[in-house]
Amino acid sequence: MAETTLDLAGVAKPEAYAELARQVDAVLEGIDDEIAAMATISSAVHSAMHYLWTGFYRVVVPGKLLRVGPYQGTLGCLEIEFGRGVCGTAAATGKTVIVEDVAAFPGHITCDARARSEIVVPVFDANHVLLGVFDVDSERTGAFDAEDRDGLESLMAWFARPRAKAG
Repeated sequence: MAETTLDLAGVAKPEAYAELARQVDAVLEGIDDEIAAMATISSAVHSAMHYLWTGFYRVVVPGKLLRVGPYQGTLGCLEIEFGRGVCGTAAATGKTVIVEDVAAFPGHITCDARARSEIVVPVFDANHVLLGVFDVDSERTGAFDAEDRDGLESLMAWFARPRAKAG
């Protein structure tokens, strides 16, 4: 399949996320590899929405530790403990966290000083086991809202779909 990069800057968020979902579904059709999906989704969201940092932190020690996974942007933090920072909070609570101003978030971990706002969405598999979190940073304060939460949670639902395992 010939993939194309979408540019959805300026498109209303609900329409942008619906278009991203169509693209991700088309590109990942027949794929059951979670890492390939993480790389594809990171690239699609980053390119289409023009965010500062877009990527995954994977659970490497359940309930304790996240490690950077596929992402787009500058270097990310390599490891984050559950409960620490925005990513660790989302992992520990299993709920999406939207931070309007990262400077006001107690314990925020600064990986890129240009980040001003952040959204982190937990990523679950079909058995509701936490695989990791999807982290998006913006250079603009207040960049994320309920429409972003809904759109990104919908994209992360790809990981919860039952898929046949290759083998």
